[in-house]
Amino acid sequence: MTNLFKNEEELEDLKYKPLADRMRPRTIDDFVGQEHLLGKNKLLSEIIAHDKLVSLILWGPPGCGKTTLARLIYMNVNVNFVKFSAVLAGVAEVRKITAEAQKMLNFSGKRTVLFVDEIHRFNKMQQDAFLPVVENGTIILIGATTENPSFEIITPLLSRCRVLRLQPLTEDDIKTIIEQVLNNEEFGFGGYDLEIDDKAFELLITFSGGDARIALNALEIAASLTKHITTEIIEQSLQKKALGYDKSGDAHYDTISAFIKSMRGSDPDAAIHYLARMLRSGENPRFIARRLIVFASEDIGNADPVALMLANNAAYAVEFVGPPECHINLAHATTYLACAEKSNAACASLGAAMRDLDEITPDPIPLHLRNAPTKLMKDFDYSKGYKYPHDFPDHWIPEYYLPENMRDKIYYNPSSQGREKIIKQRIEKLRQIRENSLESTEQTEDDEN
Repeated sequence: MTNLFKNEEELEDLKYKPLADRMRPRTIDDFVGQEHLLGKNKLLSEIIAHDKLVSLILWGPPGCGKTTLARLIYMNVNVNFVKFSAVLAGVAEVRKITAEAQKMLNFSGKRTVLFVDEIHRFNKMQQDAFLPVVENGTIILIGATTENPSFEIITPLLSRCRVLRLQPLTEDDIKTIIEQVLNNEEFGFGGYDLEIDDKAFELLITFSGGDARIALNALEIAASLTKHITTEIIEQSLQKKALGYDKSGDAHYDTISAFIKSMRGSDPDAAIHYLARMLRSGENPRFIARRLIVFASEDIGNADPVALMLANNAAYAVEFVGPPECHINLAHATTYLACAEKSNAACASLGAAMRDLDEITPDPIPLHLRNAPTKLMKDFDYSKGYKYPHDFPDHWIPEYYLPENMRDKIYYNPSSQGREKIIKQRIEKLRQIRENSLESTEQTEDDEN
């Protein structure tokens, strides 16, 4: 547990800190990015300007400014500021801070802001400790997390906090931050006569992936190696691009979503890009294979029946061959599924039938369709009158198979894509023949009666 950001002490300590810490903004105007929160008349700028601080959850990817925002709040609002990390601290520290905050509030009227970095690392029981002190105003909680609060923060605590969603920094934001470093003589490289090639500059921006800390750490390493920074130096400093992928977090779900939507949109290039991102980040190939199997039926269906077979074969290859060679099989299936003609008719037919079951109580299964393995069941007319289609020309006979009160329902509507076009033509023809034939039969029966 530490009290942070005492300005005089900080200025001295900053000389020995990493570049990313030295260059943290000390005023709102210096902050780069998050205009939707800090722009004119925006929520956070208004909260700070009018000293109307409330408990907050700052949710965003690494290097987007969560800790810096907490620091700026402290520096611009008259509060006591305490910080600890959920990785290192526990409930005992929370209770100690709470007791001290209560004393300060009673004797001086000064509020205490508790900044909890990586608050998602507290389990549900530990998070419960915040509820009473946030509720009664003893502390103002500011939690920072890279994980979706909906899943990682307990609902009672969420209801007592405002969740602010921070976005990854744009390439223009990263460019501005790097330029600040290169021009800052006190804490940056303004007096270093540092030169950076244009291509190296662009590479640094691109490779940062919206994470200012990655960009500044790489720049600091590069500056320690040479005063003339080239693309080779940046690549050496970064080793490889950080993809910002957490297999159990939002990036996992966002990437698989983009992967599926790219295949659905018949864009094999985008689909392969997202496949590569998942594989490079260590995603389990089995997870990808399962999604391919689902996609083959959900989005392609009978437009191209080969798709499901190929997806299943890719899943088998994952088990039989294993990584990294099975990545080739996943690429094979991905490109085929992305390029295949699409139809969601099979999937939609199931959804429509499910909805009807929620809204309509179906009549009993027609007797002629019921199985009759015993004499008693035959005596009750089970299976009576059933006509075996293979005994008739074209292996088909006009017949209704749905329950009586749902007899005219149509759930499967084939598209005109690929193989399904042929299915559409056949099924529509059979439906029309059945309708005409059975209407004629019913009319004849009515006339006889």
